[in-house]
Amino acid sequence: MSARKPISKGLRFKVFKRDDFTCQYCGAHPPEAILHVDHINPVKLGGGNEMENLLTACSSCNLGKSATALDQKPRSLADKAAETAEREAQIAGYAAVMEAARDRIENDAWRVAESLTPGAEAGYNRDRLNGIRHFVTKLGVHKVLEASDIARAKYPWADAKAFKYFCGICWNRIREADE
Repeated sequence: MSARKPISKGLRFKVFKRDDFTCQYCGAHPPEAILHVDHINPVKLGGGNEMENLLTACSSCNLGKSATALDQKPRSLADKAAETAEREAQIAGYAAVMEAARDRIENDAWRVAESLTPGAEAGYNRDRLNGIRHFVTKLGVHKVLEASDIARAKYPWADAKAFKYFCGICWNRIREADE
C-alpha cells in the first residue's frame, strides 16, 4: 500500500484546467460544486500523483467513490433501469404463465368433476375439487378423466363410492409414476 503524498496546488490547478473545471463523473462545476482532484487508480491500491492518474471530481462524486478503482465503475441509471425493466418483464411473463396454468388446472378439474358427478357445478364439494386439482396436476387431465370414467362405470349411481374409487385409482397411478 502506497503512502498518500499531498498533491501540490500547481498540479491541482493543472488537472482542473485540463478537465475544464468540470467533474468528470457528473459534469458539475463551480460555483454549484466544490472540486477535488481524484485518483483514477486509488492511492490505497497503489496509484500515484501522476497527471495521467488524476482527474477532476466534485466533492459528492469523489467522496462517494472512495477508494474504488474506475475499472469498477458503478452501473449507470439507464443500465439499472433497463435491468429493472427486464426483471419486471420476466416477472410479468412468469405470472402470466403461472396464471394460465392455474386456469387450465381449474378448468380441467371442473371437467373431471362434471364427469364424476354430472351437474357438479352447482355446489360441488370443495374438498373433492381440491383433490381433483391435485390429481390433474400430478397425472394430467387425460389420465384423471380415464380414472373418472372407470369409477363411474363401476359405481354409476353412487357418487360417494365412485369418488372414493376414483381417488384410489389416481393414488395408485401416482405411486406407479413415482416408482
